[in-house]
Amino acid sequence: MKSYNDCIKKVLELSRQMIILADEGQMVAEDDGCRLLYGVLQDYAYKLRRKADEEKEAHARAGRWDEELKEEIS
Repeated sequence: MKSYNDCIKKVLELSRQMIILADEGQMVAEDDGCRLLYGVLQDYAYKLRRKADEEKEAHARAGRWDEELKEEIS
């Protein structure tokens, strides 16, 4: 895998972990400050994932995405 594609894949995994952490945090939060923190984390995680998905699709359209990963876009 090309290193630039590997980095995009890592960002996608990072955003997934951020969403999981935000969901877990929301479930156990006991005050508004914590709820706000996890809400912000979740918001940025979705924005980050959306941008990484856009880059992945752009690489695939340009023919620079690894063949075995092109199927994940569909």
